[in-house]
Amino acid sequence: MDVAPYLSGQLLLSMPGMADPRFERVAIAMCVHDADSALGLIINKVRDDIDVRSLLEQLDVDPGIAPAVPVFAGGPVEPGRGFVLHSPEYEGQSTLSVGGRWALTATLDILRDIAAGKGPQQWLIALGYAGWGPGQLDEEMTRHGWFAVPGDSALLFDAPIDSRWTSAYAGAGIDVGLLSASAGHA
Repeated sequence: MDVAPYLSGQLLLSMPGMADPRFERVAIAMCVHDADSALGLIINKVRDDIDVRSLLEQLDVDPGIAPAVPVFAGGPVEPGRGFVLHSPEYEGQSTLSVGGRWALTATLDILRDIAAGKGPQQWLIALGYAGWGPGQLDEEMTRHGWFAVPGDSALLFDAPIDSRWTSAYAGAGIDVGLLSASAGHA
């Protein structure tokens, strides 16, 4: 059952009172959502143990001009797997266009290009992802848990990290202070 058009290129926001603490107050950039699966990257939680330059060094990539910006905690699935969410003008090996709004690349080539100053204009690097099996996210969307808003590149790449969840709700005209942590029942 389709709850809404597929969510690739949109932001998925957890609702207050989310039962799973791993997803409390998260904003997820949805990169893949079809009948078989869904994959997104959390864009408002960072890892405290590593920055981009350190990650590049661990991968034996010369950090070059790459800034020492945070690496995002992309989600609980495969936390050692890396992804680069970036502006759509860059196309590398295996780059996936995401709803025409941004792109996703998960190869070392993009990291080398970022370090050399030849990468995308805007980017963030995440380790791990949020993933759902066939129909799982569609079913979760029918319960109290998730709210989808149009994707916004400025929110992904320019907004302060700790305000992305509330800013995404505000962009939809919603004051998170007025949201209930429990669902109503008729």
